[in-house]
This record gives sequence, C-alpha cells and structure tokens, in this order.
Amino acid sequence: MERKKRNKLFRMLEILLFTAYLAVLCYFLFFADRMGRTFSERVYHYNLMPFKEISRFWTYRHTLGFWSVMLNLVGNVAAFIPFGMFLPRLFFSCRKFILTVFLAFEFSLFVEIIQLVWKVGSFDVDDILLNTLGGAAGFVIYRILIWVKEKSCGSKDIREEKDEKKKSL
Repeated sequence: MERKKRNKLFRMLEILLFTAYLAVLCYFLFFADRMGRTFSERVYHYNLMPFKEISRFWTYRHTLGFWSVMLNLVGNVAAFIPFGMFLPRLFFSCRKFILTVFLAFEFSLFVEIIQLVWKVGSFDVDDILLNTLGGAAGFVIYRILIWVKEKSCGSKDIREEKDEKKKSL
C-alpha cells in the first residue's frame, strides 16, 4: 500500500511539473517582452521557407552575437526537450517515438499559428523544425534514462511492467 501511495504522489508531482513547464513555456512564447513578444507592432512576421532563418542566424552569427544565435537555435530545441520527456512519462500511447515527435510538431505548429494570429513574435517554419527536434531529443533522453534505471536497479518502472503485461495478453 505504501508503494502505491508513493507512486500516486509521484504521478501528481509529474503532472504538476508538466503543467508548470507548459505555463512557463507559454509565457516565454507569448508574453515575454525580452523575447520580442509585444502586442504594440501589430504586423505579421512569418517565414515559410525551411532553413532560411537558421542559415541567416548562422551566417550573421558574428553580427548578431553569440547569445542571440544560441537563444534562437539552441533555445528552440532546448525549450521542447522537457515536452518530449514528459509525454512518454505521463501518457502510455506516447511511449512510441513517432507519436511523441508528431505531438511535439503539432504543439509547435499550434504555437506558431497563435503567434501569427495574435501578431506576437513570428510564425517561423524553422522554429517548428527546431522545436520538433527538441521533442525528439527529449524522447531519446527519456529512453536513455529508463535504460540506465533498468540497468542500475535491475527492475522496470511499475507502469512499464503493467504495459508489458497488457501487451502480452
């Protein structure tokens, strides 16, 4: 019974952390003035050509500065790594790589569409690519952590054991 309570508490903590992560992510994506998310300009900014902004940031990296380039390129990937790590932890169906990557793509597309409609930030297909890459990286990190846990502890997560039992039935 004690293990069941601990697992339930841990599950609630995971849900709380995922909710907090989404709230912080939404703040930075829609409201952070330091990230260029102002409502004052009210003009459409968009890029529909893949790799255009990525190559522009890389080409002008010396002019733009190290932090601007890192924020755009690495930041877009890093921002979605937790997304790719939380989904398979919280949802059984997301334990498949392709579904987690697809959901990261969909969520990123949704964010970019909102930015376009609200005229906050810009709609950038490169952001979608980088965010999706971050979701994929998060899933890979999740799987590596599960593998390390199994090797070091010699046991599988209770939910994964239940999942395997369901598959064998």
